[in-house]
Amino acid sequence: MGDEISLPVDKLAAVSLGNDGSSSSTVKKAEFSDRVLIRSILSRPDGGAGLAGEKVRIGGWVKTGREQGKGTFAFLAVNDGSCPANLQVKVDSSVSDLAPLVATGTCVVVDGVLKIPPDGKDTKQKIELSVVEVIHVGTVDPAKYPLPKTKLTLEFLRDYLHLRSRTNSISAVARIRNALAFATHCFFQEHSFLYIHTPIITTSDCEGGGEMFQVTTLINEIERVEKELIENPPPTEADVEAAKLFVKEKGEAVATLKAAKATKQEITASVVLLNKAKETLAMVEERSKLKPGIPKKDGKIDYSRDFFGRQAFLTVSGQLQVETYACALSSVYTFGPTFRAENSHTSRHLAEFWMVEPELAFADLEDDMNCAEAYVKYMCKWLLEKCYDDMELIKNFDKECIDRLKLVASTPFGRVTYTEAIKLLEEAVSKGKEFENKVEWGIDLASEHERYLTEVIFKKPLIVFNYPKGIKAFYMRLNDDKKTVAAMDVLVPKVGELIGGSQREERYDVIKERIEEMGLPLEPYEWYVDLRRYGTVKHSGFGLGFERMILFATGIDNIRDVIPFPRYPGRADL
Repeated sequence: MGDEISLPVDKLAAVSLGNDGSSSSTVKKAEFSDRVLIRSILSRPDGGAGLAGEKVRIGGWVKTGREQGKGTFAFLAVNDGSCPANLQVKVDSSVSDLAPLVATGTCVVVDGVLKIPPDGKDTKQKIELSVVEVIHVGTVDPAKYPLPKTKLTLEFLRDYLHLRSRTNSISAVARIRNALAFATHCFFQEHSFLYIHTPIITTSDCEGGGEMFQVTTLINEIERVEKELIENPPPTEADVEAAKLFVKEKGEAVATLKAAKATKQEITASVVLLNKAKETLAMVEERSKLKPGIPKKDGKIDYSRDFFGRQAFLTVSGQLQVETYACALSSVYTFGPTFRAENSHTSRHLAEFWMVEPELAFADLEDDMNCAEAYVKYMCKWLLEKCYDDMELIKNFDKECIDRLKLVASTPFGRVTYTEAIKLLEEAVSKGKEFENKVEWGIDLASEHERYLTEVIFKKPLIVFNYPKGIKAFYMRLNDDKKTVAAMDVLVPKVGELIGGSQREERYDVIKERIEEMGLPLEPYEWYVDLRRYGTVKHSGFGLGFERMILFATGIDNIRDVIPFPRYPGRADL
């Protein structure tokens, strides 16, 4: 799979005006800089031709460079990350030494005049920059630069996380990711949701699966103590007894002075010596208790000695915490990193990933599904309107990505119960369809089942709801049939499950029973149950895996390529 994909400038101008799609003859400068964004030149309807004669300063990195005219001038394709297209830059040898400029990866800042290329030149270029002065050159040794202008696979680029954002594909993904994050905030803010920052460190397991990263300082403390014990061995029992005897002697000395009616000054001085002896004894006794290894109490790890005084973990979800604000402020959402200590090496799993989790008070499952559908459609429309140029580039990885966005943005989502979905899959099996995972009521739908439902049977996005309670979390509302819960999943083509959500169990007795039924300790969730004890309210919410949304939008195969710094088993670079 190649990476260095170029997009014709005329195509870019036709489909993406961005924020600089004006036909004005002036060009906009970058904020907080003296340069001009390349996007503001090339993302115009005329491809920049209307800016001919403008004097500008641009900065960026050379994608390709070549000397021509027997070394009298050079053409550089320069990109600054503001858009997929490169600006053609012409430098004469009379202006600068050309050799340091042409290597791929070189950073340049140049002043020049925008000109329409001469007839007979590359017709894709509506404008080029003729350099009058080279301001800065960040040189590159072509023999050592790890990202040559040849085609590079996304897998290869994972070994160069610090440089891969310079490639066309990863920079396009970064702009798409940025757009989706902005669209997320716009959607929820437009619908009167409050953005709540939930904690990264938690003491409760939202999913109940136990696949959590523990946060502890015990190991560091153990290492510190062991080093201390080697350098300065702990006091012996004899040392402790000697310190106690010294305290006793100093106490008796004070008593003797008082009995002899000594001066106040003499007694005070003796009391000072007694207090110092007591302090020394306390230190000796404390150090005598130091032992190598993990501190234990009653045969178990003593977490009271840990940083937080109890077990703590990296969060798997901000849902439980954000519910506390939903039960006071109505519509809220959180958007942040979450963590799973799952030893999975698939193309769909990360150890650190981002989640969008809205929570709606006074809302049932129907409201929840309506919100999820509107949100997904909003993001698809946003990309089509704001990032069409990047989506055109991404078509090199998935030719159907734009058509898929259009389908989801414009098509009402299908809705079926879990039981109906199982029947449809069983009918497919009876007609000869083979799945790797068995189809029967009670299973957790696999990705192949989800994709078959949305891509083959319904041929559009699908919401499946009312799942068996045995495969869903304790906080999901128990339905009247006592077998299913008011849960829903949004399934989309290419990815399968994109969103998982539910109406939350608001009944005190029921949620307490559910926690106990699933074998979870009640104590860590007492605060959560309090929301049902005091002013309980019907409420619903869902979680969208942000990287999965990017996978769906781009059609890229591996989730490790849609997050800037992927963390997965065996890898946590940078």
